Amino acid sequence: FSAAELVRAAPGSLQPYLRLMRLHQPAGTWLLYLPCTWSIGLAAEPGCLPDWQMLTLFGVGAVLMRGAGCTINDMWDRDYDRQVVRTASRPLAAGDISTFQSFVFLGGQLGLALCVLLCLNYYSIILGAASLSLVITYPLMKRITYWPQLVLGLTFNWGALLGWSAVRDSCEWSVCLPLYIAGVMWTLVYDTIYAHQ
Repeated sequence: FSAAELVRAAPGSLQPYLRLMRLHQPAGTWLLYLPCTWSIGLAAEPGCLPDWQMLTLFGVGAVLMRGAGCTINDMWDRDYDRQVVRTASRPLAAGDISTFQSFVFLGGQLGLALCVLLCLNYYSIILGAASLSLVITYPLMKRITYWPQLVLGLTFNWGALLGWSAVRDSCEWSVCLPLYIAGVMWTLVYDTIYAHQ
């Protein structure tokens, strides 16, 4: 059983949306989720397991926000994607769904992600909402900088800050900031390797 099999088994009308959110390629979701789990684990009381409710909420949030990020990326890049063999079959580039349909789908993903965010404390709600500007602008960075991986790192590792705050109601910057910076460096490495591949 795999995520790709799940997408293939879905009704035909849903498949373009599941492919748009890259549900068939879950590696990106894991890369978004892992910094959250590290932070939630670090915030746990000594000798205790991490909070399973938080891990579950952040797992759902990672699927939704990674999907929203992929949708935004494909909306920005649909004209470019049509010209590249690797991306020409993406749902927007291939014409499987319209820009309007993807916009409505994006609204649904962000609405559900907001529901997840509203399950957290006020500090975390504000901190989580602050990441939206990174999610929206990251796809444009490859057009204006040679360092889009840095912006991806800043975006994908926001959970290193958010996980701790969700458990503890604030950020312990002496713990969260080094974790966040380390995650950003990790992303720089793996995404640079991916770009060269």
